[in-house]
Amino acid sequence: MMTEDVNAAVRGALTAGATSVTVNDAHGPMRNLLPDSLHPAARLIRGKPKNMTMLEGLDATYDAVLCIGFHSRAGTLGVLSHSLMGHEIEDMWLDDRPVGEIGLAHATAAALGVPVVMLSGDDTACAEMTAWDPTVPCVAVKKAGNRFSAVLSPVGEARQAIEKAVVDRLTATTAATAARVPSPGTSTLTVRWQSASVASTLLGIPGVTSSDSSTVQAGGNLPDLYRLFGVWMRVATALTNQAPYC
Repeated sequence: MMTEDVNAAVRGALTAGATSVTVNDAHGPMRNLLPDSLHPAARLIRGKPKNMTMLEGLDATYDAVLCIGFHSRAGTLGVLSHSLMGHEIEDMWLDDRPVGEIGLAHATAAALGVPVVMLSGDDTACAEMTAWDPTVPCVAVKKAGNRFSAVLSPVGEARQAIEKAVVDRLTATTAATAARVPSPGTSTLTVRWQSASVASTLLGIPGVTSSDSSTVQAGGNLPDLYRLFGVWMRVATALTNQAPYC
């Protein structure tokens, strides 16, 4: 189902005039899509680790980012809601603004000069995108009932909606995206971890400071800060994958 949602977005991009499409398989193990079933025009980035995780391969040569199959941030009552590491990350802020995977990807892409122009997911993911940037059209393919339950739109209807939204948005914004330039500037990323051990260990990285025993922050330019956050997650994975001692 995920692969076919992606294929709908690829078809929409091609219809709107795209000459190159890259798909970055970016959730969980990052091996979710079926390569043999992916649209033949798409170039696939698969597996991990990746230095830029959810934005691997993105640079200023691209005209737009399409976010397909996204979920809302940690603490929301959305399907599979979390912020990049499940229960290990309790909350995140970018420049004191609550942020999850949606906002962090949007801000980092913007720093590269590439706008996010469309998102699909459940209704809570769409609400999060709208709150972050109301100009980005969203397609809600399901309505969250709880974290692991939802009412799904008919499959054909959902894919048609994704394809149409991509065509409409890219057709309307081609000229505007071509004029986009990177948006430099320093940002501050703050993360509250479930484990104080993770926060304490991260203080060994130059530039990382703490505001309490489980919360760390660092400043820098996106996308460098985004890449640094990927290092934080690998440290957290190494610490939290150990067997419990009591």
